[in-house]
Amino acid sequence: MTATVPIGEFSRLSYLSVKALRYYHEIELLAPASVDPSTGYRFYSTDQVEQAHLIRRLRELNMPVPEIKAVLSAPDRAARDAALRAHLERMEAELTRTRDVVASLRALLLPPSDKPLRVEYRSVASYPALSVAEVVAREVIGEWCDASFATLYRSLEAGGIQPGGPGGATYALEFFEHDRGEVVAFVPIAPADRDRAGAFGTVVDLPARRFAVAVHNGPFTDFDLSYGALGSHVAEHDTALAEPVRELYLAGPGDVAEADYITEICWPIGRL
Repeated sequence: MTATVPIGEFSRLSYLSVKALRYYHEIELLAPASVDPSTGYRFYSTDQVEQAHLIRRLRELNMPVPEIKAVLSAPDRAARDAALRAHLERMEAELTRTRDVVASLRALLLPPSDKPLRVEYRSVASYPALSVAEVVAREVIGEWCDASFATLYRSLEAGGIQPGGPGGATYALEFFEHDRGEVVAFVPIAPADRDRAGAFGTVVDLPARRFAVAVHNGPFTDFDLSYGALGSHVAEHDTALAEPVRELYLAGPGDVAEADYITEICWPIGRL
């Protein structure tokens, strides 16, 4: 059995202020069950209490009003729950990022470490790789890399081709200068597999280079610290080439502790 109550009583039932309820009516988020035509008083059904509670929680999670409307207008509970799960996953990812940034900031407040940066010098011959190249904005680089490497490894599997080493990516100078630039995701292949791999995607030859190499081992939020340390070392001891930095992904969050990465950062310092 349901009942109809005035807006003040519904405010108590829903924990939403009268001001909020009026606003939600104005923006067509939560309309009253009825409005008295002579007085303009709003009345709500007790059937709307659950909906009001849902709106309150979603607003506390900073879900935009258009997305809340989409949740409320979902054709069935399964569609509604799917939209809610997607938002919760985005919130959880943001919480993880926030925790990582806080931990990184705390680390910056500690006295500088006396442990010297370990830099290895490496000469690398040219080698072929299956690749995906695109101009990418920095803000979506994580999602782009995930999608690109999923495509590359599926293509290699479809062709029965074994990777010739760890996957990686190159980042053009514009990516750092303008927060947007060409990124090339790649997976090395054996020279003998070049023609077969070409049937499943674009094969490129990564150029022979000499690199100063350092390993980043930690969360993604600390990548800038590793870049700063290695780039400073190169500036102080070598001559950097104005060419893309090459990263090799030895392990990601799925392989090691949550949110940790093991990445070789390869700073180009000379041609072979």
